[in-house]
Amino acid sequence: MTNHTVTARRAPAAAAEGVGTEAAARVADVLLLFTAGPRYLGVSAISRELGISKAVVHRILRSLVSREMLATDEGVPGYRLGPAAVALGASALRRFDARAAAAPVLRRLRDETGETTTLSGLVGDERVYLDQFESRHEIKMTVDVGARFPLHAGSSGKVVLAFLPEDRREAVLALPRAALTDRTVTDEAALRAELAVIAAEGVAASVGERQADAGSVAAPLFGPDGEVHGSFSVCGPAYRFTPEAVERYRVLAREAAEEIRRSWSWLQDSAPRAE
Repeated sequence: MTNHTVTARRAPAAAAEGVGTEAAARVADVLLLFTAGPRYLGVSAISRELGISKAVVHRILRSLVSREMLATDEGVPGYRLGPAAVALGASALRRFDARAAAAPVLRRLRDETGETTTLSGLVGDERVYLDQFESRHEIKMTVDVGARFPLHAGSSGKVVLAFLPEDRREAVLALPRAALTDRTVTDEAALRAELAVIAAEGVAASVGERQADAGSVAAPLFGPDGEVHGSFSVCGPAYRFTPEAVERYRVLAREAAEEIRRSWSWLQDSAPRAE
């Protein structure tokens, strides 16, 4: 009697990987629909939006529910984000990395403006430079990463101060305000008036306030918790910060701030809500 070895046929590795990648992409696409759409989504809506069959959608939803990434509520049609998705969001909130969140936007902003872009973080009652993307101009502004500065001097600090919770802002305003240049705003009434304008417009601009002969336009950096964590700026030699350039940078900075804020909105939306 002849012994035969039976070998199971396997799909080529590349083909199996392709199928697995496609399946994973579909699962991710389904989850992403819940980050920007209605709180509840049904099989038909997901199928229509993603262009995949209802049978496939149903299998994905069943799998996600079993892992508590999605959940259902009695008497309410459709699915919503579940406790496991909320836990992921909470974990991301705890590990918020300002540099990672801002880097792509700052790099693009540098390329759009031609000027150096910087990132500052809020540390106590001061701000500290965390990162920069240097201008490609021969004459340009650069900053000392790690250097600390008061919040009342220059656009990068004032835009943070303008968006701090009231109690923290009042505590900072109660501190002595040194003049770093002859253009630093130290008068409390003038500073308060300027902060009100910054808060309304969502952006700050200054020329020569922190460093003589340097101009900057800054916007607040909000974290996924909705609080201001720092700021980012476009900065360069004052002579290139004409009124026309400043106005253009203000628009770009405001759009960049909103882009970063939107990138974290899914975490806020996934938080448990009071019924």
